[in-house]
Amino acid sequence: MTLRVPATGSTPALALRPWRADDAEALVAAHRDPALRARTRRPLRDVAEARRWVTRAGQGWAAGRRFSFAVCEVAGTSERLVAHVLLKEVVPGRPDAEVGYWTTADARGRGVASRALEAVSDWAFTRFAAAGLTRLELLHQIDNPASCRVAEKTGYAFVEMLPAQPPWPLDGHRHVRLRRTPPTSTAALPRPRRAVDGPAATS
Repeated sequence: MTLRVPATGSTPALALRPWRADDAEALVAAHRDPALRARTRRPLRDVAEARRWVTRAGQGWAAGRRFSFAVCEVAGTSERLVAHVLLKEVVPGRPDAEVGYWTTADARGRGVASRALEAVSDWAFTRFAAAGLTRLELLHQIDNPASCRVAEKTGYAFVEMLPAQPPWPLDGHRHVRLRRTPPTSTAALPRPRRAVDGPAATS
């Protein structure tokens, strides 16, 4: 399956799809970025590691609990990898799940993260409505203000500070988006259930 985000006057179209074996070299190139490596638990060092990662991503799709999207800018018939968005901890009957993302170095500051996260969030609430999904969480460390801006832009309200815990050395933020009605007040949000699971950049 592929999610499409149309082009605008200033931004290219995006295609969000499951990862493929031929994405391995682009994955390794993305993980050479020091900023991405600092926010990813297991940076990918070579093509063999990247191929194993892609295989695990496919297993997550097959299990129906973890959905990893390669985000590509589309120009004609060509695609260029610019980001990754992840929906995880999807369990039938559980009201909440978690999202995370990273962007390539050259894609930052161009609205790629917010456009891709919006597409996956809308897809998740539609796809898993019957399974009871009503709440998505986004977590990041406090040294990542860009993720705060992306969260706010896509309707993820700040809920609370979270204490640092291994492997993350800094405190974090929890943001939440509710199905149908974007949250406008943290007072109305239900109490969160998990501690920090990592920053918005995910492996």
